[in-house]
Amino acid sequence: MHAQSDSATRSRQPRNIVLAVFVSIVIFIYDVFKTVTTVLGVAFLIRFFLIQPFYVSGQSMDPTFEDNQYIIVDQVSYRFHQPDRGDVVVFRYPKNPAFSFIKRIIGLPGETVLVHNGEVTIFNKQYPDGTKLTEPYIPYQTSGEVRLQLKSNEFFVLGDNRPNSSDSRSWGILNRSFMIGKVWVVLYPFDQFKTVHTPIYGKGL
Repeated sequence: MHAQSDSATRSRQPRNIVLAVFVSIVIFIYDVFKTVTTVLGVAFLIRFFLIQPFYVSGQSMDPTFEDNQYIIVDQVSYRFHQPDRGDVVVFRYPKNPAFSFIKRIIGLPGETVLVHNGEVTIFNKQYPDGTKLTEPYIPYQTSGEVRLQLKSNEFFVLGDNRPNSSDSRSWGILNRSFMIGKVWVVLYPFDQFKTVHTPIYGKGL
């Protein structure tokens, strides 16, 4: 009886070990799957609802942004407040939404923007007779002759490299529905890393 019982115990041990190994593998695979799906879910939420990376192509925003820089765009802020004058935004090009542009907001809804003699003049409730916009971040005059009145949700945008930018001077107003978000950070090259701030233009602007 003793010998038979000992033999039965030994025969069950391999099966128990195999079962334990199998359960451990299943638990490990489940943990990995849970971790991966959680990470992918968070990445999906960040990518499509919070922030989005973009690549600067061209010189239209020189000297503020350079060709081949990688930037991070904040897609959340404009859900809680209106875009401000001076914000640098990425948007779908109204004439061909397959392309994305980066420009600076100059005119706001309800305003009239005049480009004349190399200067930008803003007409609004605070300045019904107009006030010239001072832009210390650009070394160029603003070429062209344009006067546009902006309605609700309409914006006037310009590239900082005024002589070499396709913007509201050539293709007109930008509706807010085309905006993707506000440029938040220059991420790469790493030696050019910086956060992007909105300039202050003065009272009433």
